[in-house]
Amino acid sequence: MADSVYRNGIFFDGSGKAPVIADVAVKDGRIAAIGQNLAVEAGAAEIDCRGLWVMPGLLDIHTHLDLEVELAPELPEVVRHGTTTVVMSNCSIGVTYGHQRRDGEDPIVDCFARVENMPKSVLKRVADACTWTDSQGYLDHLEGLPLGPNVVPMIPHSMLRIEVMGLEGSVSGVPSPDALARMEQLLEAGMAQGYAGFSTDALPFHFLANAPNKKKRIPTQYAGFRELARLTEIVRRHGRVWQATPAKDNVFAAVRSFMLTSGRLYRRPLRTTVLAALDLQTSRSAMHLCLLLSSILNSRLLKGALRFQALSSSFRIWSDGAINPLADEIAAFRALNELELDDRPGRVRILNDPGWVASFRKMWLAGKGKGWSMAGLRRRLRCETVVLSRRLDDMVVAECPLAHWVGESLEAPYRRLLAFQAANGRFPRARDAEAAFFLGFPDPIGDDAAFLLHLLRVWDTDLRWETTIANRNPATLRKLLFHDQTLPGFNDSGAHLANIGFYDGNLRTLKVAQWEGLAQVSRAVHRLTELPAAFFGLNAGVARVGAQADLCVIDPVALERWNPEKTYHFLHRSQLGCRQVVNRPVGVVRNVMIGGRIVWEGDGYADGFGERAYGRVMRAKDHPLERHWS
Repeated sequence: MADSVYRNGIFFDGSGKAPVIADVAVKDGRIAAIGQNLAVEAGAAEIDCRGLWVMPGLLDIHTHLDLEVELAPELPEVVRHGTTTVVMSNCSIGVTYGHQRRDGEDPIVDCFARVENMPKSVLKRVADACTWTDSQGYLDHLEGLPLGPNVVPMIPHSMLRIEVMGLEGSVSGVPSPDALARMEQLLEAGMAQGYAGFSTDALPFHFLANAPNKKKRIPTQYAGFRELARLTEIVRRHGRVWQATPAKDNVFAAVRSFMLTSGRLYRRPLRTTVLAALDLQTSRSAMHLCLLLSSILNSRLLKGALRFQALSSSFRIWSDGAINPLADEIAAFRALNELELDDRPGRVRILNDPGWVASFRKMWLAGKGKGWSMAGLRRRLRCETVVLSRRLDDMVVAECPLAHWVGESLEAPYRRLLAFQAANGRFPRARDAEAAFFLGFPDPIGDDAAFLLHLLRVWDTDLRWETTIANRNPATLRKLLFHDQTLPGFNDSGAHLANIGFYDGNLRTLKVAQWEGLAQVSRAVHRLTELPAAFFGLNAGVARVGAQADLCVIDPVALERWNPEKTYHFLHRSQLGCRQVVNRPVGVVRNVMIGGRIVWEGDGYADGFGERAYGRVMRAKDHPLERHWS
């Protein structure tokens, strides 16, 4: 007989079929029955779901939660958003082989600090906790944690290289035949242990964070095609997933590497998921090229199995001065980002260096002039090579010493400064504090580059601003989320703590679908549950008799009322010891069950949450231990 039963919910099973009104009964951690008017013993918990959506727990397929799970293994932001399974160790970085501290090197800090904009203080605490030394030890460690959701680790390529070659060796040259053979052995071991996949990275702005390697990229980027082909062949043979990012500035290299997905060329398709199909403000063609490439690789001719990941929302980021997730893409900002976050004098020295100022101005003003230029043409056609728009009206003030600037774009005070200077300081709209501040600017200011430079010199990271770099058009966003060449879920949960907050990505996908009716909601549920679970080869994402009882209950009325752009919060996470941006809709997620036990109900966590395990370490479903669960 059931431990608990969800009564009279609008039930989606994850398959994409139309929902039905049904009860869902749970016994001993599994779904025991699905039907109407199910009889249960006295004492079973009964959850009234009339008018609510009941569905499988949602998956988050692109996270860096392997960091947070060491400090807060219950992963509270994850479960309160209805997510019950997370894939970790993306983008070639993770903690699979422990802290790997050898010869004074600190790889976890070095690899994560700039790539994922993580405070070094947090990363050092994580590394301190990573006392295991191999991939089996990591699985054993995870199984001993009081997990909130289920966790799915992958083998990260940068850490694999470091394990074999050392950090310095991994960014200094090609591996010897013996070293490459050793990498193959370790990856083979990881696949045999049930790891769901293998992650690499090729984005050219992912740099190490510690001296003397601050100008070097993370280790995976020093791998040649031969190394990549040999390692992914192991992944292919085991039927697991390769997670990758493209060589953004080298189309030939990107296409060549992604040809590895081809079953025609390599006898069997390699399931490949790639970051990311985005509707960039500065490049209208990027999204279309991604979808075109995917459709060609997946055609009958090449027989590939590649899906680009899609972000479920507008791409809204916060920046502290010049420090943000895009800083390393631009050489001028990269020089500032190489310094420690608290090194304000160092940044001021750079900001006052004439050579650096000249390079910054050249970058910032490129294509903005009135005359004809190739840079101007690319800018007008939205075919630029950098993601940041370089427009003051795209930069909205979130925090700064002048409180009345908050909520304005930087274009507004820039225009007031121009008027103030034109009126010789007698501009009547300037407030006293603002007028005093304006008197410190060069007169005349000249252009918006000089304006931004002055703000960075005076305020540094006290100027916090936000911008939206992609997915501004709702119709285009919908197209990406439901395109047959994509998987929703480029959320980066657990990274960029002060800069982005996409834990709510799955809920946003449901909200987009809601406008088109229950049939589209059912399709969205499928794309957030069974589809990614099948792609990653996981026993998850479906609600059927015998399946593990990972369930989520959504209030569609609250979902419809929710305005995602109005529910961001900045809070101090005591477990992490730093500030984090989160997005918390009120009343949307009514109930979350993991492994047959309720972890979230109403607006709070269950007793014992964070003290005992609810989720589990999830291996690929073809692994003997995982088949035991299926």
